[in-house]
Amino acid sequence: MNSHGQVRHGPAAWLQTLREMPNDSVQKTLIVALAVSLVCSVVVTSTVVLLKPLQQSDIAQEKQRNILEVIGMLEDDKNMDTLFRGIEAKLVDLATGDYVRVNNIDPNTYDAVKAAANPELSIPVPPDRDIANIGSREKYATVYLSRHDNRIKYLILPVRGLGMYSTLYGLLALEEDANTIFGFSIYQHAETPGLGGKVDDPKWRALWKGKAIYDESGALRIQVIKGSVDANKPGATYEVDGLTGATMTSRGVNNMLRYWLGDHGYGPFLKKIRPARG
Repeated sequence: MNSHGQVRHGPAAWLQTLREMPNDSVQKTLIVALAVSLVCSVVVTSTVVLLKPLQQSDIAQEKQRNILEVIGMLEDDKNMDTLFRGIEAKLVDLATGDYVRVNNIDPNTYDAVKAAANPELSIPVPPDRDIANIGSREKYATVYLSRHDNRIKYLILPVRGLGMYSTLYGLLALEEDANTIFGFSIYQHAETPGLGGKVDDPKWRALWKGKAIYDESGALRIQVIKGSVDANKPGATYEVDGLTGATMTSRGVNNMLRYWLGDHGYGPFLKKIRPARG
């Protein structure tokens, strides 16, 4: 109410009343603090909403970059979307090894890690089989097919597993026989720099090219060994040098791949698409 006995209304009147309160008033302090909190909350929320499309675009581009890199198709002077046009994302039912279509799941944007934490989209990994230490495994996985002249040239499989200090996230690229490794990369980890951190060293990554996963009988043979591979030893084609000074990280990579390439991971899928041996 002002000096003429009239009742004040509206935001302007409310602000005038606030100004007239003593600065050391508890009530004024609480009101100002609340107002500042509300303004900050609105700003933060608006920023998150506005930036979300950009963040999703960055995530999608980083995924494309990692996939193109592992098959040697990344060219910094060319548009990534253009380079990625020949790569198809397909959803696989890991239990059966079949390509599937599932309502509300787009293989291009599907997040397998989030799915693995969702009881409806995942299954627990039995402790005696959980050599990758992932706890639960998604029911469906996205695989990427790089085609050339209407034939599958490369098959790219996302993999993950526990290293020494962190979860290792990687991509394994196979040639059209679904058995020969073309490329392998760990694109995210928090291992010790200079030791386990060498999982992303180009020199170590180069050792994987040409290695075989399964033998003639279909048995899983690929493994990371302790020390260096003796090229003259029988079975050398299935072995990769361990990382010097990083035994636990090397073991983590080995276990990760042997889990995902086994019958609880991509094994049923790879068995169906490998050429028949006669």
